[in-house]
Amino acid sequence: MDLSLLKYDANPDAVINPFRDEGYHFPARMAFPILKDEEVNLFAAAHNGEQLGIFETVSANFPVYAVTIDGQRIGLCRCPLGAPAAAQVLEYLIAYGARQIIAVGSCGVLTSQPENKMLVVQSALRDEGTSFHYLPAAEIIQLDAKFAAQIQSSLAVQHINFEVVNTWTTDGFFRETRKQVQNRLQRGFTVVEMESAALAACAEFRGVQFGQILFTGDSLADVENHNPRDFGTASHDIALKMTISCLASL
Repeated sequence: MDLSLLKYDANPDAVINPFRDEGYHFPARMAFPILKDEEVNLFAAAHNGEQLGIFETVSANFPVYAVTIDGQRIGLCRCPLGAPAAAQVLEYLIAYGARQIIAVGSCGVLTSQPENKMLVVQSALRDEGTSFHYLPAAEIIQLDAKFAAQIQSSLAVQHINFEVVNTWTTDGFFRETRKQVQNRLQRGFTVVEMESAALAACAEFRGVQFGQILFTGDSLADVENHNPRDFGTASHDIALKMTISCLASL
């Protein structure tokens, strides 16, 4: 099939580019949590965060903060849910200075794993459309191995137990079929989420470092009985704090 999605154009100059010449200067190290806006705003306020800019869209606004942790100035911006929106905000952050970005958010598990378990992504299945606009067509993207190793070292120093995983990035939350779950498991993908492949592709295209921390939420281990559990809500605060600490230790 002659699919438009597979016709990759590597030209970095698009009709609309992310740099708007707004005079913003964001920290090179940026936390990109896929959390509620009030959680991110409260964290910024609790750490005397300085609002450096704001990315305005037709449906939501995304303030960008700087917080100082362990004497290091770290950027902080909420990541929206879903690959297209997440990549759009990431482009904006990179355009104004972000160079080492760690996203953190929840994932569904395809195997019997407890809720609130911490994971570091090493590769992602590109089962979404956004990544194909940044890199040539391929099924899998490998995340920056050197950067992932730094994240793992920092988590170990923080005494955080974690595992390294391969994740399935999908655009279709309500299209995770039994057949697809079985196929992903057979290929070594044990968790599912909606942003990782796209964010990794965007970062690679723009020449910056990107890593992702996940915490386990709902369970698809029993495909006949989806268990939402609490979608990893208990991990929100600790996940954001440990991500900021990872960036401060780079």
